Amino acid sequence: MYAFDLLQKRTELSPDTVALVDTATAREYTYPQVNERSSRLAEFLTRELRLSKGDRVAVLCQNCTECIEILYASAKAGLVMVPLNWRLSVAESQSILDDCTPNALFYDDYCLNAAQHLTVQDKHFIGFRSPELPDGHFDYEQALASASGQIVVMPERDFSELWYLLYTSGTTGKPKGVLQTYGTTVVNALNIGFATDLTSRDTTLNLLPQFHAGGLNLFTNPTLHAGGTAMIQRSFEPSETFRLLAERATMFFGVPAVYLFLSQHPDFEKTEFAQMRSWSCGGAPMPVPLLEMYASRGIVIRQGMGMTETGPTCFLIDEKNAVTKIGSVGKPQLYVQTRIVDADGIDVKRGEAGELMMRGPGITPGYWNMPEATKAAFTSDGWLRSGDIAREDEDGYYYIIDRAKDMYISGGENVYPAEIENVLYACPDIAEAAVIGVPDKKWGEVGKAVVVPKPGHTPTEAAIVAFCAERLAKFKVPKTVIFMESLPRNASGKVVKPELRALYGK
Repeated sequence: MYAFDLLQKRTELSPDTVALVDTATAREYTYPQVNERSSRLAEFLTRELRLSKGDRVAVLCQNCTECIEILYASAKAGLVMVPLNWRLSVAESQSILDDCTPNALFYDDYCLNAAQHLTVQDKHFIGFRSPELPDGHFDYEQALASASGQIVVMPERDFSELWYLLYTSGTTGKPKGVLQTYGTTVVNALNIGFATDLTSRDTTLNLLPQFHAGGLNLFTNPTLHAGGTAMIQRSFEPSETFRLLAERATMFFGVPAVYLFLSQHPDFEKTEFAQMRSWSCGGAPMPVPLLEMYASRGIVIRQGMGMTETGPTCFLIDEKNAVTKIGSVGKPQLYVQTRIVDADGIDVKRGEAGELMMRGPGITPGYWNMPEATKAAFTSDGWLRSGDIAREDEDGYYYIIDRAKDMYISGGENVYPAEIENVLYACPDIAEAAVIGVPDKKWGEVGKAVVVPKPGHTPTEAAIVAFCAERLAKFKVPKTVIFMESLPRNASGKVVKPELRALYGK
């Protein structure tokens, strides 16, 4: 199958529709304007910088409309975009650049200092929103202005062709560049678009980092496919997010941490979201008490599940059952197959826990320059090993129990920290919680809870242990409790448990 030039198609079909809104600057661009700006950039990259098909271009910036223009300019020119995590150190970013060997680096004003300490193959640097650029660096807007303005139409591209690379967070080792093809992106737009009834009448608020699958594909790219308007928020700021959700957005996808922080905002109870018709979450298991809190306000959050390797959409629960099946991620979406298997790769019985496996046209073909990692991630017949422990109920709804690597064994019993964390989130004294397994001479491993108290609350270790003991089997109850001011989280909002294990895992 082939992908066609989305911006050119949308220019013809939706010439008067606003495609992108940069909420930090209030700049708005229609589909023809985005198409022209992306064409100008594609011309600059191929004519001025002499980049050719397959070359990589890296992007180091906070969320912005320029990143989307670079993505579609890359498609028009046959290049591969590599968005970088702007929260990484210079050394970490350079390691990724050394791995993907880009010929050019785009950066914004926020990342100017880091960009000056990075190197790329052809030493091409393009900055935007910076009042002063280092000598030899190109100015983004001047680069666009230097082009002819003639529209560059992307030729047909096979679904299997590489479009962009998304590097994993590296919490389990060296970051891996996950191959994102044209097919991966189109299939995700179909999976999430059908699941949410996304149309040209929708305006989505996009604040997940654009160097992650969610930042590009929940919902920015699907919104552009549907002909709607994608608002890009520079980074998560609760008050601004409240305003945008209340005034203009119709759809929103956030990670649990975002919903948690929004629920703790002083405006949570009094803010109305009259135009909002769809709320979704993913990236990590959503604590059931948090889902219930939103439901009590009439806000039904649809939980889903996916991975960078899956585009990301695999699951999203239907709104009708989001409350009755609370905690479920729903059923597999249209263009994905799933299995739940035991340690030997044999399908488990319905209701039993096992590793979730996925297969379909939206699954990545593998990792950049890592054939062994690619081979290890897939079975011989093409099933992707998710690393998630899941179960399917009698109605076909899936539940993600926990990450396989986070499970620990206490006295011969498998313990899933997410189950304990759900209980901790129900404690009125606790704002945030995480559980890790630590060595124990008697039981092999036991649980250690790491919690952040709510402002003005001073829970004790004994009180928290007692709270859990009333609600959990004895072997699941944490034996110790550590108090922190905040939990370490990565850019996608997930708790960085390797850091907790390094601090408290002994």
